[in-house]
Order: sequence, then C-alpha cells, then structure tokens
Amino acid sequence: MARPVTHALPCTGGIGLRAPHYRQVLDRLPRLGWVEVHSENFFGGGAPLSTLLRVREHYPVSLHGVGMGLASTTPLDKAHLSALHRLCDAVKPAAISEHLSWNSAAGMVINDLLPFPYTQEALSHVATRIEQVQEELGRQLLVENLSSYLSFAHSEMTEGAFLAELTQRTGCGILFDVENLYVNACNLGVDAKAFIKAIPAEAVKEYHLAGYSVRDGCLVDTHDHPVCPEVWEMYEFALQHIGPRPTLIEWDSDIPPLPVLMGEAAKAQQRLEICYACAE
Repeated sequence: MARPVTHALPCTGGIGLRAPHYRQVLDRLPRLGWVEVHSENFFGGGAPLSTLLRVREHYPVSLHGVGMGLASTTPLDKAHLSALHRLCDAVKPAAISEHLSWNSAAGMVINDLLPFPYTQEALSHVATRIEQVQEELGRQLLVENLSSYLSFAHSEMTEGAFLAELTQRTGCGILFDVENLYVNACNLGVDAKAFIKAIPAEAVKEYHLAGYSVRDGCLVDTHDHPVCPEVWEMYEFALQHIGPRPTLIEWDSDIPPLPVLMGEAAKAQQRLEICYACAE
C-alpha cells in the first residue's frame, strides 16, 4: 500500500473550537495559530459545516474523531468512514486524528473510549484497520494515546512500544496527549518518561494539553480545568526529547470565555518558542 499523504499544522499553540465560541471567533478573527474540532459534529452538514468552512477560510483546521473505534472487533463503520471522507474533501484539514480505543461489541455502540490489551494480536488488528482508514481517506491518520482507568495483566508490551510499532507498520502518526499520559502515570503507575522516550519523535505530529478532575482519589480526563503545573512540566520534558510540535488546548466542559482559552494556548506558545530558541 502506498504511504498516505501527510499534511502539516503550523507549529504553534491552537485551541479546540467549540460551539460557544463560533460566533466570537468569526466576528473578531482573533490571533489563533489553528483550531481543532470534533469530526462527528459536522457529519450532518447544514449550519455546523457551513460555519466550519467559514472558519477554515481564516485558520488551519484539524479534525479530531471520537467515534471510529479503531480497536473494536466489529467491522469498521462504512457510513462513518464515508462521512469522514466527505468532510475531509470539504474542509481539507491540515490533520486528521482518532483515539486509539474501542467502542462497539455485539452490534452495540458504546459512547466511550475504551482501553484494550497491548498484545501482538491487537497490534495486527489495529494496524489493519488503520491501513483501511488511510486507504479510504488517502491521508495520514494520527492516533492518540488513551487515558485509562485500568490495565490488562496480559498486555505483552507497553503502550509506548505498541505505538512505536504501529507507526512503523502503517505510516500513521501520533497525537501525543500529554494530559492523558499524566493521568495514567498517576492512576496506573505508568512510567511517563519511558513512554516519551519509547515513541518515535518523527511520528509525533501534534500535542494535546488539557485539565482533569479528581473523583474519589482518581484523576479523570474531563477537559474542564486549566492545564495543571505537573502537565506543563511533562510537556516541557516532551519538548526536550521529542521537539516542538503543534500544540492544542482542549477544553470541553465548563468551557471558559475565549480569552481564557487563548491564554492557555499562549502558555504553550511560549514554551514552543523557548524550545526553538534553545535549539538554535
């Protein structure tokens, strides 16, 4: 199979663009490096897609999926994939990404991002599905590391090793969610530095940063708070070992005023600029 076409976001801070900020962004055209939206919100066309196409006239757009279920054992949803293909043709995104998770079984679709064991069997299965997606879209897919609240005793490799092999087999890229890694380090004892050193730097095309909540002593990936100091520190470690990449601030619940979101993106931009300066 031919290697998929790759696209590039500007290596700046960006924001997850959500409905409460559509009008303000289009009316004021603030200085944003780029924006990311959830793909499925625009499959129906109509006013949402019309709005996104207007945004696309001013900013690079990344499409981030939450419903494909790359690790599910049920066949890929052809209708879902066709809708994503049509959306890509319309928007011409600078990047397309999807979570490395499963979400369906026995004909039922579960509205969640569920983990799976990192085995050779799972690796072959997920690689085949990623190749199918990239073949259909004619574009590189970025896969995101998952926040998880359990680990599997029969995993045969670490998540970092799994991702490294997956990129080698398929030519896909990595969307490295730093906050997800921090959640897993706190909840499951994952060695965050070992993960960062295991994934191939050249495959990392984007970072995500977000805030979490704490429930019954467990960190939960809720995207409803500012980025915490410890996640900023982990991001800085990633910048040192992987290098600067386009960096997104995700905020999906209790969404703050746009200036607050842009302020978080500016913090990422400052760290990117420091990383560039140190490399010179």
